[in-house]
Amino acid sequence: MSPLFRRKGAPQERLVTLIRKPGCHLCDDAQAVIEKVCGELGVPWEGRDITEDRALHDQYWEQIPVVLVDGEQHTFWRVDEGRLRRALTG
Repeated sequence: MSPLFRRKGAPQERLVTLIRKPGCHLCDDAQAVIEKVCGELGVPWEGRDITEDRALHDQYWEQIPVVLVDGEQHTFWRVDEGRLRRALTG
């Protein structure tokens, strides 16, 4: 099912997407937070590389890293662990 059509439910039914690019230290920091929070909650996550997807590049190149929750933008640049956890459990 497309993340755009997912309903808010149990954390395991959510999807976190990290939009990033290689060599980005903020992206590495964001990934560490996502891995921790998603790992603890059992939430699946995926990484997307803007250098491999022109549409993502055009939309997000000034904001990376960008975090989507269920296909909707949650945050960019810095990921707050508590805020992400609340978004996934609230």
